[in-house]
Amino acid sequence: MDPDRPVTLAAVTGAHGVTGEVRLKLFGEGVEALKRYGAFNDGTLTLANLRDDGKGGAIGRFAEVSDRTAAEALRGATLTVSRSALPPLAEGEYYHADLIGLRAISTTDEPLGTCVAVENFGAGDLLEIERPDGARFMVPMNARAVATWNEDRIVISAPFVEAGNGP
Repeated sequence: MDPDRPVTLAAVTGAHGVTGEVRLKLFGEGVEALKRYGAFNDGTLTLANLRDDGKGGAIGRFAEVSDRTAAEALRGATLTVSRSALPPLAEGEYYHADLIGLRAISTTDEPLGTCVAVENFGAGDLLEIERPDGARFMVPMNARAVATWNEDRIVISAPFVEAGNGP
């Protein structure tokens, strides 16, 4: 795991008002979690104000953005911090960014592919694994399907794969 690797915490979805505020889509644990970081994108954006938008996102202001035109120019920009700036994890916890890019194997050492995404549609995290041929499948991130993981690989339960839930 590269401690300097940028991790995306939010994305600018558009301008809000005429004074330079932006609407943010949050990828973390909400407004309070994002507030703990004062600067993003290697210090190029400094957080001046942040509030909940009441819809699951946030409204923010950056010291470097003073009008609507500048705010509109940020549409699509992501807000990142280095991996080392994130809080330490408890046993069994993980950051999505740490799983993406890991190779996936079965408990019988069969190569399955690479984790290319982590999704959550409300029932828990799902790992999207891409096989070498480009085909993709999803695996729930739970003890029944994922035997273990570490900074080098994700080990998927062979019975889960054999039951037709995998490739």
